[in-house]
Amino acid sequence: MAWTHRQIIISIMQVGFGSINTVSTKWADEMEAENSAGDLVQFNHPYFQTEGMFVGEILCMIAFYIFRCISRHRRRSQVELSPSDDQSTQFPKRIFMIPACCDALATSTMYMGLVLTYASSFQMLRGAVIVFTGLFSVAFLGRRLRYFQWIGIGVLISGLLVVGVSDFVGENIEGYTRNGIITGDLMIVAAQVITATQMVVEEKFVTKHDVPPLLAVGWEGLIGFTIITILLIPFYWIPGGIFSSNPRGVLEDIPDAFTQIGNNPMLLLPILGNILSISFFNFAGVSVTKELSATTRMVNDSIRTLIIWIFSLLIGWQYFQYLQLIGFLIYTVGVFLYNDVIILPLLRYMGWVNDALPEDTEPVLSSSSSAAGRVEEDLPGEKVGKDNPNLTVEPM
Repeated sequence: MAWTHRQIIISIMQVGFGSINTVSTKWADEMEAENSAGDLVQFNHPYFQTEGMFVGEILCMIAFYIFRCISRHRRRSQVELSPSDDQSTQFPKRIFMIPACCDALATSTMYMGLVLTYASSFQMLRGAVIVFTGLFSVAFLGRRLRYFQWIGIGVLISGLLVVGVSDFVGENIEGYTRNGIITGDLMIVAAQVITATQMVVEEKFVTKHDVPPLLAVGWEGLIGFTIITILLIPFYWIPGGIFSSNPRGVLEDIPDAFTQIGNNPMLLLPILGNILSISFFNFAGVSVTKELSATTRMVNDSIRTLIIWIFSLLIGWQYFQYLQLIGFLIYTVGVFLYNDVIILPLLRYMGWVNDALPEDTEPVLSSSSSAAGRVEEDLPGEKVGKDNPNLTVEPM
């Protein structure tokens, strides 16, 4: 069945805004501006950028209520609205506390790692969330992984190892050190453990309340923004060591961040790009899942990773390293195997594999509501796509 114009547009939005989100964050890290001490330094403010991401998530809540009002108006103009026809917004807000804390910790850790490593590696290594989510779902949710999911995890780990090795083999871009790159890569992988914890908690406590996706993202953004805002007070006094380049040498210096923005207003472009792109990315991701399928969304995310890698090469953020290309290909094969996309269906079609997927097979996580847009519920007033099979787990 041919895609409609709307489906093409939302797929392009997912790939485009997802790429912009990572690129804009790294662009801000690479830009230079005078700090409060008068020195020309790069904009190294990961917690400030984390706040920006949460602002973008809060916009998802605003978008939800806008869509909800539009949907109600349309239905009232056709037929009397029944209370059961509307999505419920009545649920205990405390259920978002643990996921929001995980989101805040994981995002800030990833952004600190991004300062030390390459944007393409950042995006590829985030795929480790599939590994940890799969393992945690078996350990804490009592799920069973099928053989192709275990194979996918093994292949995916191999791909990520190759990507990690490629980062410190060969010549490094000026401003990057081998130890810094290794530290950044490890921080990104460690953050995926936290993200996987977030997804498992959401699966166990949040999804049973049937929270609308954009609203869930918005609440996690609001709580996460509040948490980071409070933490910025002690962070202003805690030494940051190698993770700090501000004059006071602390974890985060917000006045210094605004000073740099004032001295170089061009910084507003990547910062606003980060805020707006995460909002549109979440909206597009949910729309793709409902109008097409979760597997389409996962394939789009692999395209996004490729675009970020090519863009990083073109503008000189990193040198071409053949090992990274090999690692990306292995990583993509692992993701496809894990989610039972393209490879195994093709082998079944050719008659080389005879293991028809049982009807009662459940995905590792049937849904979640994290900032990555991993929630899989209906948009207000949207019709569920006919080809939306069991939901899959995907990296952000």
